[in-house]
Amino acid sequence: MRLIIAATFAVLSAFAISASAQSISATEAASHIGGHATVCGTIAGEHTATNSRGTPTFINLDKPYPHQVFTILIWGDERVAVGDFPESGRVCATGCITEYHGVPEIVLHDLHNWYVPK
Repeated sequence: MRLIIAATFAVLSAFAISASAQSISATEAASHIGGHATVCGTIAGEHTATNSRGTPTFINLDKPYPHQVFTILIWGDERVAVGDFPESGRVCATGCITEYHGVPEIVLHDLHNWYVPK
């Protein structure tokens, strides 16, 4: 019985930790590299590199390329799983913040890792 209670508590604790992911602005993301957070910003540009390996789509927040503040990356083979991403407006992405060429980014894998804030 104690094992069941302990396992239930561990599962509920894991959900509470993931549900409380910190929400930060695109500008703040640079100081959270390696952390897990929800990053929100305004879409400033989008580009799909159709001739690049993996067909990545880069969605830049707050400022357009090459001065982007934050990038959301969607690989071509995960585009369907991510769903229909908006072309403009505010958006939030949740995940591990990494850095690529000095710019913080989150790689989206499915539609559960992003949303349009109200």
